[in-house]
Amino acid sequence: MLKVGAEAPLFTLPDDQGRPVALESFRGQRVVLFFYPKDSTPGCIVEVCDFRNSWQAVQQAGATVLGVSPDGEASHRRFSRRHRLPFPLLADEGHAVASRYGAWGEKSLFGYRYQGILRTTFIIDPAGRISRIFERVRPVGHAGKVLEALHG
Repeated sequence: MLKVGAEAPLFTLPDDQGRPVALESFRGQRVVLFFYPKDSTPGCIVEVCDFRNSWQAVQQAGATVLGVSPDGEASHRRFSRRHRLPFPLLADEGHAVASRYGAWGEKSLFGYRYQGILRTTFIIDPAGRISRIFERVRPVGHAGKVLEALHG
């Protein structure tokens, strides 16, 4: 797992429109990078809609939001349209970026162990360093905690 102060690993992933999005292109501004498990699942709907509802406040705090999951572009496109998301969803289908950020690992559900996205959010500063990490994120109210961190 990455630590606060570490340089954020650079990546380029396709967004929900198939356009490449490079983390490096956001140098000079803060980035809220959140990893979520799966489009159109209850917890993920809560989380992305919470960020959608906080979008203006996040922008006013000088940050942009990028959501990442292993779903493909078409799934992201439907999910984004359905919930009118103002920020891009990035397709990390091979979970390579999630792995580099430590947001891919063992999970457990009803005693069944499997590999998947560990719901995690990173705030990346204008110099490209990680300034805050939220692990084991609970979707309800998470955007508010991120906003507090952006203002703090």
